[in-house]
Formats: sequence, C-alpha cells, structure tokens
Amino acid sequence: MTTKNILIVGVGGQGTLLASKLMGKCFTELGYDVKVSEVHGMSQRGGSVVTYVRYGEKVYSPVIEKGEADIIISFEQLESARWLPYLKKGGVLISSTQKIDPMPVIMGKAAYPEDILSKLSEKDIRLVSLDALSLAIKAGTPKCANIVLLGAAVQFLGIDKEMWVDIIRSTVPPKTIDINLKAFELGYNAN
Repeated sequence: MTTKNILIVGVGGQGTLLASKLMGKCFTELGYDVKVSEVHGMSQRGGSVVTYVRYGEKVYSPVIEKGEADIIISFEQLESARWLPYLKKGGVLISSTQKIDPMPVIMGKAAYPEDILSKLSEKDIRLVSLDALSLAIKAGTPKCANIVLLGAAVQFLGIDKEMWVDIIRSTVPPKTIDINLKAFELGYNAN
C-alpha cells in the first residue's frame, strides 16, 4: 500500500488535535504504520494549527510536503486556501464553511477574503464544503464540529464507518459519546 497523506487544518481551539488522535488510533488499530505530527503555531491566540497524518505499510517521515496530501480536512475557509498548495491534483478538500477572522482582520488592517470556497471549487480538486458548525450545534454543541468534519471525511478514507464509531466511543469522554456520535452521523450524511 502506498502511504496516504492527510492534513487537518484549522484555528486554535477547533479540535484539530482530537481529530488527528482519532485518525491515528483508527489507522494503528488497522495495522498500518502511522505518523502524526502536530504543529501548534499560535494556537492559543487563534492562530493556524496543522496536523499531518500519514499512514501506510511503512511511513518514514511525519511531514507532508507541498502537493502530497491526498485529503485536507479544513475547519475554516481561510485555512482551506492557506493550505491548498499541499493538496495533490485531484485530491479531496473537505472544508467547513465557517469563517474566523485572523488578527489582521480583527485589527482592521486587512479584509477577510471574499468567495474563498467558490474560488477553490475552480481548482483541479474535489471540494466538499459543509456548514460543520451548524451541524455540530444540531448535534448538541458547537465543540463537535471537528467530529462532523471527520464524519464527512470517512467516505474518502475507505475504512468501515462502524470502525470509526467504535474509535469515537472508546476515545472521547464518556459523557460526550452520544453528542459526538450524533455529530459524526450528521457529517457522514452531509455529502
């Protein structure tokens, strides 16, 4: 099996690290060699956060270079555009429609770019966009938008849905299992 490369990108506090933990656990349980590398940046100040997830028969490095990602899961529109150069031609970009103003926009020194997702849809990629935040709220809390996006990604990962359900059930805190499973199901059915 060739190595598969997944980038999970977002803004600090959105749950990118939990999503990567769930992926790493799932691929490990399937017997793959897995490398997960977390780059926090200024995550505590709303800065960009990226996690590399690589799995395959033998993975030698945790880093994904430009043009190598099979899938990018983006928790925010501007992050989708920022990390797009890492997606291979024909790759899959799963993006939340959520917008979070970066510091230059908050300070009035820049404007949030217009029509990001429509511009990305013109690229040589497969774009799946969904309102993960609204679906998370429907599940019970905005904090589970990460699990909504994971649910949306499952069809592109080629791994049985029930395995993901088991991984979520065994990983998230017991009191949040039902909400997370509902969020996963909403994301899974959003495509």
